[in-house]
Amino acid sequence: MEVTPNHTQTVAGWAAMNESGKVEPFIFKRRENGMDDVTIKVQYCGMCHTDLHFIQNDWGITMYPVVPGHEITGVVTKVGTNVLGFKVGDRVGVGCISASCLDCEHCRRSEENYCDKVTLTYNGIFWDGSVTYGGYSNMLVANKRFVVRIPDNLPLDAAAPLLCAGITVYSPMKQHGMLQSGGSLGVVGLGGLGHVAVKFGKAFGLRVTVISTSPAKEREARERLKADDFIVSTNQKQMQAMTRSLDYIIDTVSAKHSLGPILELLKVNGKLVLVAAPDQPVELPSFPLIFGKRTVSGSMTGGLKETQEMLDLCGEHNITCDIELVSTDEINEALARLARNDVRYRFVINIGGNAKL
Repeated sequence: MEVTPNHTQTVAGWAAMNESGKVEPFIFKRRENGMDDVTIKVQYCGMCHTDLHFIQNDWGITMYPVVPGHEITGVVTKVGTNVLGFKVGDRVGVGCISASCLDCEHCRRSEENYCDKVTLTYNGIFWDGSVTYGGYSNMLVANKRFVVRIPDNLPLDAAAPLLCAGITVYSPMKQHGMLQSGGSLGVVGLGGLGHVAVKFGKAFGLRVTVISTSPAKEREARERLKADDFIVSTNQKQMQAMTRSLDYIIDTVSAKHSLGPILELLKVNGKLVLVAAPDQPVELPSFPLIFGKRTVSGSMTGGLKETQEMLDLCGEHNITCDIELVSTDEINEALARLARNDVRYRFVINIGGNAKL
């Protein structure tokens, strides 16, 4: 798998150079399009909270300079001789993964995200030994295995966050049987992930309850997203009234919180799935588990086959993310707002609309 790096293509992008939390224009090199590669002109790139963590080195693993972005949509401009599934002009996307070993049990099951040698789309080490750079840039070269097709009826800007936020909630929904109608789903947190989970739940015929600390979000949850119920998690009366009412809960909250009150909302045998990553351990009391025979599990993104399946379903149901489109000149302002959770519900950078590129 090791090859000699051939990074000769000059690319304009935006990178964080240190822990200041700011990005700046950055010129760098990408590899030439290989036999198994697809070159993509980036049109849009979603801004994930993970970008903020890497930019600020919150996890202590950032390799500066870092070019963030793993919710990438664009148009194919070149394909390698071994590429059969894509052609020039195709509308495509790249998510969180740029490489994996391709040979382990997880890769063979199209669960590349769980491969021990998975390489992230940015801040990872690619097969040729180079550091990967993400979608805050005007072009990308991706291995064909890690490229997905965007349905023609989905706009590239509003579809971009599906490549992270969308698959992150879809994957556990599929794994735990939430795609069948008739069940009841609770969604904790109404942000980038939560609002997509609500849309999926409604599309798949579930009764959806939003659980939030913010009473101000009730109207939007009910009227815009068509949630069936809304609970303020700090309101004990509301929480008690919904005891043992839900089959499933997806918890999208990245702040430290107790799972005890949330577990009480589940029916006997109910399932709670964590898809966010609080920087401190969550509280998990045993009594709600024991007396309700409930299950708590975790889930991260998804493999490429599952991501394409999710996108195709979004095309069938016309599901996209609710976004705020920002220019490349507004990235730092958007990052500051993202840190305050001041976005409804996902920022997307208009890379292709930048007149300088």
